Amino acid sequence: MRAVRYHRHGGPDVLQLDEVAVPEPGPGQVRIRAEAIGANAIDTVLRRGGTPWDRPLPGMLTGEVIGRITAIGPDVPTGVAIGQRVGSLAEDAFADEVLADAAFLAAIPDDADAAEATMMPMTGPLAYRLLETAQLPAGGTVLIHSAAGTIGHLAVQLARSYDPRTIIGTASSPHRLDFIRSLGAEAVDLTDPDWPAKVRELAPDGVNAVLDAVGGKVFEEGLGLLRPLGTMVTYGAITTELPAVPAGALFGFKTVTGVAIMGWRGARPDAARADIAEVTRRWQSGELRPSVHATHPLADVTKIHEALDARTSLGRLVATP
Repeated sequence: MRAVRYHRHGGPDVLQLDEVAVPEPGPGQVRIRAEAIGANAIDTVLRRGGTPWDRPLPGMLTGEVIGRITAIGPDVPTGVAIGQRVGSLAEDAFADEVLADAAFLAAIPDDADAAEATMMPMTGPLAYRLLETAQLPAGGTVLIHSAAGTIGHLAVQLARSYDPRTIIGTASSPHRLDFIRSLGAEAVDLTDPDWPAKVRELAPDGVNAVLDAVGGKVFEEGLGLLRPLGTMVTYGAITTELPAVPAGALFGFKTVTGVAIMGWRGARPDAARADIAEVTRRWQSGELRPSVHATHPLADVTKIHEALDARTSLGRLVATP
């Protein structure tokens, strides 16, 4: 079967389709024949290399896979069966068939759009968990960085259910800012050196929560925008500049916490499964509308990474085998 690999670090051109053996599921795993695979921005960082998280070569691409179960390993949960249409986060996702953890499968209806459904196993539940962790009060204000991206545009929509006074989203291009406005949020240009002042105009008393996966200076400036008893939620550092939190910045009763989907699954597996079910319910009810920017054949995976590098996409980019 085919699987995307990179044998050296670099630009999108290092990605190639290799012929590899069809994987056999181990304990607690299933194998899924892929229909659609959602791309993650973090893989562009890992592909370039030189990060604190570099993995051994040849490198693989993570993603959320939608498809049907073709094989089952031992010790899978009751009710998991061959032929079921499911979604899952996968470590080696950009392939014709992938292995997945059977304990955290998203049930995908037969008539559901596969590309939209790629949001259900991980990015949707992560957006939901970020907001739950932020403890956004009714009438509060939330600042969501990268609000036009795969996770951010879902967080903007999910934030409405907390009855906020203001949702503020940041982005770095005019069409992305327009997209954020179309979702019902205030938009702030992150390329403006005075962007924190723009946020303060919208939230003079500060914001109650910040969702940040940018890191570096953006993280530091976001921390300064928090009001007392506010929460900064960090869930990555796309700049590769890991946030450093000065203790003095917390003396105003501010909280900084980190969220990672795998850590949440390990600490609260039942709650993590409930998050998947809740986000799927909201999608099926129409409350949550994932945006698919473009779909490309698996053989054109470089086009997906070119768009991710350029930060031009609105919502998700998807590959189809």
